[in-house]
Amino acid sequence: MNLHALRIFSEVAARGSVTAAAAALSISQPAVTAQIRKLESELGISLVEARGRGIAITSEGKFLYERARRIYDIEQEIEKQLEALKHGEYGKLRIASTYMPSHYLLPSWLAAYKKQFEHVDVEVRTGNSQQSIERLLHYQADLAIITNESWDSRPIRRHHIATLAYWFIVPAGHPFAGKEVSLSELVQEPFLLREQGSSTRELLVALCREHGVNQPRVGLRYHGLVESIQSVRAGYGTMLAPELAVREWVERGEVGRVFLPGIEITRPVYLCQRDEDSPLSPAVSRFLQMIL
Repeated sequence: MNLHALRIFSEVAARGSVTAAAAALSISQPAVTAQIRKLESELGISLVEARGRGIAITSEGKFLYERARRIYDIEQEIEKQLEALKHGEYGKLRIASTYMPSHYLLPSWLAAYKKQFEHVDVEVRTGNSQQSIERLLHYQADLAIITNESWDSRPIRRHHIATLAYWFIVPAGHPFAGKEVSLSELVQEPFLLREQGSSTRELLVALCREHGVNQPRVGLRYHGLVESIQSVRAGYGTMLAPELAVREWVERGEVGRVFLPGIEITRPVYLCQRDEDSPLSPAVSRFLQMIL
């Protein structure tokens, strides 16, 4: 079916006049009439008939017009959705994040984002820094949010978005709770350590190396931040944890903070993207702009 001729016929049927349709389409009346005749010949039916000094749409023509109108309604909806896609109102946003940003930063960021772009499909996958970067580089994520300062030659572009303080915590009632102790004393305690690839574990190892003390004794090994904190809260172990994750527990007296004189521990949070020429999708770009 000639869709150009169908559009012209639909305009005639909608306006009930060849003259009005020609004016709306900015073409001549003979051109309108010729296209309708061409469509009638192609379909083998009569669509328009003369009636007095005007025209009337045949029953076959009305049947065709009703269905053609659906086509153009769909076309308009497609155009509307494509425009929304261009402005980031639809699409997909895949984020790979380490545990701390996933639990304590992303919820508020994504709440603000979804209020503005409610139709974007958002997926968050949580893992350690190494896993998050691997997901980014293997195109399983559009962005990665990590707390890792060590970089290799892999093609990653990073944006600094926050700086986090880290605290040492022990169970409530522990002799070190609320006290100042040396790092060499603290590492004698059984520690809760994260898995290999965890940025918090790397931070603790680097801190011990910098101050020339032995690596801490491993008491338990967890693959998650929340589980580790709960173990300390239950009465076992010492750990290094982000302030955001443990401040409420400390203020309620459910875990104790240990102070190390002269040692303040902070860590940057980075939003990472692949360092390549291909542009980000509008949905991803809108989130990146919001965070930065």
